[in-house]
Amino acid sequence: MPDALELTADTLPTDVDILIDWATQGFAPGVRAWTLDGARVVASPALSGRDRLAVTGPAEPLAALVRLALAEVGPDYRPFGDRAVIERLAADLPELEVLGTFHWMAVSGDSLPVTPEAHWLDRADLAEAAALLDLAHPTSYAHPDRPGATRWAGVRDEAGRLTALACEAWSSPGAGFMAGVVAHPEHGRGRGHAEAACRLVLDSLLRRSGRAALMVEAHNAAAIRLYGRLGMAPRELAAAHVPGRDG
Repeated sequence: MPDALELTADTLPTDVDILIDWATQGFAPGVRAWTLDGARVVASPALSGRDRLAVTGPAEPLAALVRLALAEVGPDYRPFGDRAVIERLAADLPELEVLGTFHWMAVSGDSLPVTPEAHWLDRADLAEAAALLDLAHPTSYAHPDRPGATRWAGVRDEAGRLTALACEAWSSPGAGFMAGVVAHPEHGRGRGHAEAACRLVLDSLLRRSGRAALMVEAHNAAAIRLYGRLGMAPRELAAAHVPGRDG
């Protein structure tokens, strides 16, 4: 495809969509990006638990770019982007199938008010954090025993139990990312502990990058309400895949 341009850290525009900015991961090893007639695609390996293709732009050049990207990096990569974009992409590329929708939620600013309940965990706390995730959110992509998370915030109750978590994971230089949010089903839910942990993480991300985001399942109404209280606005996304190539 002679008209497609492969982007680098030096040629990536500064005004790109936050999804594209986040997916570049500062052009970490293995990340590749292309642009064509206003469409942009970023192939990012092991991004939030999966090999992903972040996609934006007009339908016709975007379809061509996604075909190029899948040929270059392999069909295990899952395209994701705004719901309407992904649904049109799947209509244009019959090899793709839409998997479902979820929310990208983001906030921008210089800081976020924090509460004293939350603190940053030490390495010695991570086994307890892993046990809490295994109990309350076993499908979390962010986990102390797997790559991705860089640091964890937590809250303890009066008995000293770890009752809530949130972490920074897969941040890019221009877009911080939060994941691994969980509250203990007996000792943490309904007490504001998860919100306190989130505030500590988001404040750190905003102070560094000015923007912070996360992804949440569309059916998780309680989590969406929590993130809304933190000033995060929802954006409906969808993902697609090549059936049989789940990566």
